[in-house]
Amino acid sequence: MKSKISKFLSLILRHKPETVGISLDINGWVNIDTLIEACKNHNHHITRSQLDDVVTLNNKQRFAISTDGKCIRANQGHSIKVDLGLKSVKPPKLLYHGTVEKFMPAILKNGLLKMQRHHVHLSSDDNTAYSVGSRRGNPVVLGIKAELMHEKGYEFFVSENGVWLTEKVPGKYLFRTN
Repeated sequence: MKSKISKFLSLILRHKPETVGISLDINGWVNIDTLIEACKNHNHHITRSQLDDVVTLNNKQRFAISTDGKCIRANQGHSIKVDLGLKSVKPPKLLYHGTVEKFMPAILKNGLLKMQRHHVHLSSDDNTAYSVGSRRGNPVVLGIKAELMHEKGYEFFVSENGVWLTEKVPGKYLFRTN
């Protein structure tokens, strides 16, 4: 049940808030009472307790509740325009990205592109990248020469849940780890 709610919240808070007739503010927040009522009106019943469980128990920490406890938003992964207020930070020497073999020809040709999202998502460890790649099949883990990219002027950000973000990763900064 929590997985179903988490997936539905990802749809609403990252991609299509109009599915339940809500709007997110410029920073991606929506009032929790408004969200719960809108979901109920569209035959998706979610209680505050279920919402709190999804936020606190989700192993990827996809969502955040505002400090006053009144609003919720997705931490990253949006395909709609939001400003998460992220500050540019210096990355570690290496970051990682999990994918599958079928995407490798395009990645080798074009690098990692954000596609429909705001940023390319990267991990600080190869185990997380492996897990991400495993969702779609036999995983391929790519190393990213993040420190070198940063030195060349590429910006990096870290979301509230520790996901590293950047606009793109040109192929010359990638290497296969497995």
